[in-house]
Amino acid sequence: MRTLVLGLALVCLQISASVASELTGTLKRIADTGQMNLGFRESEPPMSYRDQSGDPVGYSIDLCDHIAAAVKQKLGRSDITVNYVPVTAENRFTAIESASIDILCGATTKTLARSERVGFTQLTFVTGASLLSIKDAKVPSVSGLKGKRVAVVSNTTTIEALKGALNEMLVDAEVVPVTSAKEGMDLLDKGEIDAFSSDQVVLIGQVIARNSEKQYFLSEELFSFEPFALALTHGDVDFQLVADRGLSQLNRSGRIAAIYRKWFGRFAEEPPLALKVLYQLNATPE
Repeated sequence: MRTLVLGLALVCLQISASVASELTGTLKRIADTGQMNLGFRESEPPMSYRDQSGDPVGYSIDLCDHIAAAVKQKLGRSDITVNYVPVTAENRFTAIESASIDILCGATTKTLARSERVGFTQLTFVTGASLLSIKDAKVPSVSGLKGKRVAVVSNTTTIEALKGALNEMLVDAEVVPVTSAKEGMDLLDKGEIDAFSSDQVVLIGQVIARNSEKQYFLSEELFSFEPFALALTHGDVDFQLVADRGLSQLNRSGRIAAIYRKWFGRFAEEPPLALKVLYQLNATPE
């Protein structure tokens, strides 16, 4: 009996060594260090932000937590420590490239240009750029920005889309670059700008976080298409497969709808049609 147990132990050790030797890229780094680093934006509710206790929370954080669980399952390791690493609009992709973070959890638009630097999971959300203004001084559309000041976060797809829309419509407005959504909202609240522009879902999150829906006016106009995904190391197909597998499982099980309601239920109980279709398309079978 003792010989049988010893033999089984040796077989398990050989299998574990074999699995470890087959790991590459991010998965190997996580296995070797026992650490998984999730990058997140600190002030982009409801996608990713710090709650009142300072803990990272949000729609994208929930998705990344699920992916972290999938990574632990893949590695057969329950002892992996998950760290949350704050990043900014300026350094988020550099953090991926330098392996400071393993995956970026936030409101990140997938573009072909960005895909030259980093990889992306399957799409996780769809939205578009819009405008938020004070209800007593509504800015209903880009054309309504004539002669006004509009803030937008630097190093985002929104700032380029906004400048393009202003040029196309021949609207003379002052674009005020800011470093974060919080800074843009603070300027709006102080009356130093007439509107803040960002992805509509980020604007909704800012309004919800301030618990002051009656104070703001959200334009229904979308002047860009913003498909969100989670960024990871370029060309790391093994890690991307684990991430996509975790996301597909959320979509197949229908649990993604509960995550949506958790973070957007105050604004809209049901996902928009385009997002429902996205969830269905991403329910990839095993």
